[in-house]
Amino acid sequence: MKKKFTRILAIMVLFLTTAVAALAAMVNINTADVKALATISGIGPQKATAIIEYRTKVGPFAAKDDLLKVKGIGKKTLEKISDQITVKE
Repeated sequence: MKKKFTRILAIMVLFLTTAVAALAAMVNINTADVKALATISGIGPQKATAIIEYRTKVGPFAAKDDLLKVKGIGKKTLEKISDQITVKE
């Protein structure tokens, strides 16, 4: 019984660690700088700069889909990065 409990506890810890790491990897496109945005798979320094320029000119993104308004970001890119970004203000 003790071994089973220890194993379940270890699995829970691993799950929670993975979940926290995944949340930590989320990049807030409303507050991130070029360096942080460039960590998103598929977004290099040029697209990161375009995101910041758009955000500065128009204001914060209300939804992830607003990234489609940024030059150089299309549906495929948005689909690829959607799980890596957030729009929290």
